[in-house]
Amino acid sequence: MKTLLILVGKTTSKVFNTGINDYVERISHYMPFDIITIPELKNTKNITEEQQKEKEGELILKHIQPGDTLVLLDEHGKEFRSIELANWLERKQQTCRRLVFVIGGPYGFSKEVYDKANEKISLSKMTFSHQMVRLIFTEQIYRACTIIKGEPYHHE
Repeated sequence: MKTLLILVGKTTSKVFNTGINDYVERISHYMPFDIITIPELKNTKNITEEQQKEKEGELILKHIQPGDTLVLLDEHGKEFRSIELANWLERKQQTCRRLVFVIGGPYGFSKEVYDKANEKISLSKMTFSHQMVRLIFTEQIYRACTIIKGEPYHHE
């Protein structure tokens, strides 16, 4: 199974970037994993939040192929404990050709992206910056991979 993480806007923090790249490299030992970064929109002061979500949505959907399983990171999504996420990921590895996660822009997703999504996941009831979510999420995917393989990274 190919796994893809789509990000809206580049990761600006060098510290987060270093951590994300480290986890992406670790994840790639377990499964094919890539990140696609969609450039931030320019001149957003001249458009509404809804228009910004629509334009970002169009750019996100360009990367979605027929048959993809699309999972949005969304505050209203399902929350998992790490072991539950590992079990979920292991099931997806058996049933998906391409698993695509998306971390959206500051205002969330357009209706079209929500309509296309198969599932939504929430990392926490707390709010994190979009930059921080990228690091937390890649770490959790790495943790899930080590749980699936029975490796000692995760402790009960």
